[in-house]
Amino acid sequence: MKFLIDNQLPATLSRCLVKLGYDSVHVLDIGLDAATDKQIWDYAFREDYVIISKDEDFCELQLTQRKRVSVVWVRLGNCRTRYLCGMFERYAENIAERLLSGQILIELID
Repeated sequence: MKFLIDNQLPATLSRCLVKLGYDSVHVLDIGLDAATDKQIWDYAFREDYVIISKDEDFCELQLTQRKRVSVVWVRLGNCRTRYLCGMFERYAENIAERLLSGQILIELID
């Protein structure tokens, strides 16, 4: 399972996911930091990534795009990076199981 971390989230989250055993990159790492949501969507589709974002626009893209991309929608509000990484440490296995079972939208809510 590969995760693509969007701009609104810190690059540290990608490193946290790698420590948990997942393949993960931040948009900054691959030159997509100035990309539109649609460009990120298309990249995620081509490269088989799950997008992790705070941006609700990715949920809307799921309704309008023929290309299916799974999204983890982070709905934690403003929080410290340590807390964010802790939430993923706590729920990463559950998120992965849900994605593998076919869910395409998962909300991470506090």
